[in-house]
Amino acid sequence: MRRNQCLRALASRRRDQIVVATMSVLGPWLVHSPSELNMSCYGFMGGTSSLALGLALAQPQRRVWALDGDGSLLMQLGSLATIGGAAPPNLHHFVFKNDAYEFSGGQPIPAAGRVDFAGLAAAAGYVATYRFGEIEEFEGALDGVLAQTGPVLAELAVDVGDEDPPGSQIETNPFPEHVRALRRALLTRTGR
Repeated sequence: MRRNQCLRALASRRRDQIVVATMSVLGPWLVHSPSELNMSCYGFMGGTSSLALGLALAQPQRRVWALDGDGSLLMQLGSLATIGGAAPPNLHHFVFKNDAYEFSGGQPIPAAGRVDFAGLAAAAGYVATYRFGEIEEFEGALDGVLAQTGPVLAELAVDVGDEDPPGSQIETNPFPEHVRALRRALLTRTGR
């Protein structure tokens, strides 16, 4: 699968979910689904899942999606146990697995080809986990995945080096600015 295929499928189903996106996913996601409810996880690799957990706990009436990378998640692998223990029913965690630290040059992740994120999440207490390697399979199952009570993790096997869509760029504003912008958006919106 290509990363952008997955992002387009997710964007087509997005309504008013808070979405926390990691580095290699962030730029393309902002093109596919621009929103004031996007949260950048740029500059602290590995923080996506923990940041999404905090938002899911603070905003229990709203769905939260974490768009994570395999290299990023490996940096904070303990977050799976924290999420499993907290059991937020409104959290969906999508891990883009390409076995590489794509953002920093494509170096292989430790244990490339052997890390089982869906299995680790299941062992940590996630309610449901999935693995997808074909876009048709992912698109066909996505509505059911999103309807599932969380925490849910979907491991998405994607190719290395997907071309970013035109206009794709990383939002490099300081993190406190992102926090203030999301806070303003949450204060003016209601819903799930």
